[in-house]
Amino acid sequence: MKQTPALPRFIFASRWLQLPLYLGLIAAQGVYVFHFWVELVHLIEAAFGSQAALDALVTSIGYKNGMTVTHLSESITMLVVLGLIDVVMISNLLIMVIVGGYETFVSRMYLENHPDQPEWLSHVNASVLKVKLGMAIIGISSIHLLKTFINAANYDEKVLMWQTIIHITFLLSALAIALTDKLSHAAHTSPHPSPASSSH
Repeated sequence: MKQTPALPRFIFASRWLQLPLYLGLIAAQGVYVFHFWVELVHLIEAAFGSQAALDALVTSIGYKNGMTVTHLSESITMLVVLGLIDVVMISNLLIMVIVGGYETFVSRMYLENHPDQPEWLSHVNASVLKVKLGMAIIGISSIHLLKTFINAANYDEKVLMWQTIIHITFLLSALAIALTDKLSHAAHTSPHPSPASSSH
């Protein structure tokens, strides 16, 4: 068996420099989990009449209606819940980047026999990962846009316009990535004509 030269082996080993990046994303996910539970505890406390928890929620979501908020309204509850969904979706995005990126660019995880192996991980590659990340970003952008529309009175018209434009840009970008990946996959899987058939 021919041994790989030292320089290519060194260059290939440099992929392990990405390991601290993925570990850092795991730490960032821990911060998101902490933030999620802080907001959830505030929501529960506010539902039971805690004014301090309600003030913390109002401040965190940027809700202003010109009056002192004394009770947990439906709009505030909806904005807080959307914020919690936003955290969950970003956490899902982090998992996709951490697990899929490590498996694709660093090293195999050998999870084939693991009962909790994600279905998408069995056929993940750089193209699939790009499409999945694009769809996840669209979902996160949709949640942000919905939160902005619910709380539209506290935003300038330019902010609303630009958030809508940016969301449409994300959508078009994801569609372009998915279309490019589909065309590329079709080009690789299309049967090549045999020399005999091409000579006729």
